[in-house]
Amino acid sequence: MRVLITGAAGMIGRKLTQRLVERGRLLDERIDAVDLVDVVEAPADAAVCTAHTADLSRPGAAEALVSLRPDVVFHLAGVVSGEAEADFDKGMRVNVDGTRQLFDALRFAPGTARVVFTSSIAVFGAPFPDPIPDDFHPTPLTSYGTQKLIAEALLADYSRRGFLDGVGIRLPTISVRPGSPNAAASSFFSGIIREPLAGREAHLPVSRDVRHPHASPRAAVRFLVHAAEMDTARLGPRRNLTMPGVSVTVREQIEALGRVAGAAVTDLIREEADPAVAGIVAGWPQRFDTSRAASLGFEADRSYDDIIRAHIDDDLGSR
Repeated sequence: MRVLITGAAGMIGRKLTQRLVERGRLLDERIDAVDLVDVVEAPADAAVCTAHTADLSRPGAAEALVSLRPDVVFHLAGVVSGEAEADFDKGMRVNVDGTRQLFDALRFAPGTARVVFTSSIAVFGAPFPDPIPDDFHPTPLTSYGTQKLIAEALLADYSRRGFLDGVGIRLPTISVRPGSPNAAASSFFSGIIREPLAGREAHLPVSRDVRHPHASPRAAVRFLVHAAEMDTARLGPRRNLTMPGVSVTVREQIEALGRVAGAAVTDLIREEADPAVAGIVAGWPQRFDTSRAASLGFEADRSYDDIIRAHIDDDLGSR
């Protein structure tokens, strides 16, 4: 079994790599090789791992990687929401052109690889019902959401034609993200938890009444592995699924932080309105009916308290 991970230097890519190495198996087969691909070198700490630096949007890059004959491809690479909105050309080149280059390389390769693609709930745009059903028509209101929707359509069509065997998973906002903030408009959702837990001030750019669905990095990795191993015949032509998450307001996030870490920690959160971020977030979904994903075996975190505890256990050490 050979596995290819694009975007492997990112947080989810690193955690997915760690999980696969720990498991040692996928689809009931031993994992013999894990190829880690990113524009910067990903950590390759296990004997089965090999790091490759590549930009999938460059001619020939995807073909060179696919020539390694991966059985399973986790396509995580992409430009995040805020950056895709600020730099339209870069977002299109990476999120659309790079994805098509990868899919076309797989199309012309021998065999039919399982492809797990990380999409986003940004494919949905207001107005929408509450909760949003899984079959609600996607009408993205950002360039990032549009780029992800294009990739979803390609994944479904390439799967229909037998070029690959794809599963698209629309991830909720992943929190709590360890490390430094990224360019995603959603970065503050993690920042208001991560920074106070580290004894630093955090800035809150939106109202505490903002509601949004979340999944821990631990849950995201669980989604990815399950998507790689599930029976895709159960998907039919609808290859893209909205993943389950914990829908909470910012106020409920902060209350959970107080319960887990103490009220003094929440005092480090400072409200500083940012109309640009608030405007983007205003067009995002608040909660979903994810009964289809649940029926297919995808499991969410139990509560936002558990999401915070997972961050403490996995990234800060047990307290």
